[in-house]
Amino acid sequence: MDNNIVIKNVDKFYGNKQALYNIDLTIGKGMFGLLGRNGAGKTTLMKMLAALHQKKKGEITVCGIPIEKAGQIRAVTGYLPQDFSMYPSMRTDEALEYLGTLSGMKRDELRKRTTSLLARVNLTEHRHKKIKQLSGGMKRRLGIAQALIHDPKVLIVDEPTAGLDPEERIRFRNLLCEVAEDRIVILSTHIVGDIEATCEQIAIMDEGRILWRGTVSELVKNAEGHVYTVNVEKKFMPQIKKEYIVTGMLAQTEYATVRIVSDQEPDLPNAVLTEPDLEAAYMYCLHSSGCDVKGGEE
Repeated sequence: MDNNIVIKNVDKFYGNKQALYNIDLTIGKGMFGLLGRNGAGKTTLMKMLAALHQKKKGEITVCGIPIEKAGQIRAVTGYLPQDFSMYPSMRTDEALEYLGTLSGMKRDELRKRTTSLLARVNLTEHRHKKIKQLSGGMKRRLGIAQALIHDPKVLIVDEPTAGLDPEERIRFRNLLCEVAEDRIVILSTHIVGDIEATCEQIAIMDEGRILWRGTVSELVKNAEGHVYTVNVEKKFMPQIKKEYIVTGMLAQTEYATVRIVSDQEPDLPNAVLTEPDLEAAYMYCLHSSGCDVKGGEE
């Protein structure tokens, strides 16, 4: 069986409004990051890959299966939506067994799989707790377990770490990397740190279009020569934010050390060319593609 997701010339409309424009992507095994601002079209694309939304035109195959064969697609994909929820009074293990039953799994296999997955997502000691008693991070980990219950070849996770505390976010990202060792995992997010910590292959979306596709290192290299550091008096910061893309600011007593993305050297005293990080590279990609990112605001 083909182990790639292939997307060719895909458009999507909601009524008369076009949500996706001519999407072309090939996604292979491992972690793949889909990075973009809120409203960029990431969730729409994720739902299409999970056979929950239909395309207007173009072609999509998931592990060699045409996207039109929704039943077969759902058999090989696991999906964790942005707004994952389950019956709050159901126990953790009951939730997994219920969803596995809906997937047509046999009872003995399902019990073994439930025990194995609860251990993998570090929820064994919470298996008898009701879902309403779980923390936000635990619920997200349960979400991964439910998406993996039928051992899919593809795992699609949409904005999974939004709202998690730093410790839980790290734990969740590590879990995704482990899962990606033997399957395709697509991580859709607007959080640059999630991509930086987990993905090498990425795509950037904005307003329904793919702006960039490649590796993290290639994206960072693309921003070389366009990132500067400058020390300025704090009173000038409002004006600098109007004129430049500010990706970082370390405030001191009267001065601030500011990180700026610019097409050319800023007309500011003591501006020093700096090696870009992923966040600056992402902002430069948006800017160079014509997106409005003045002031470092998304």
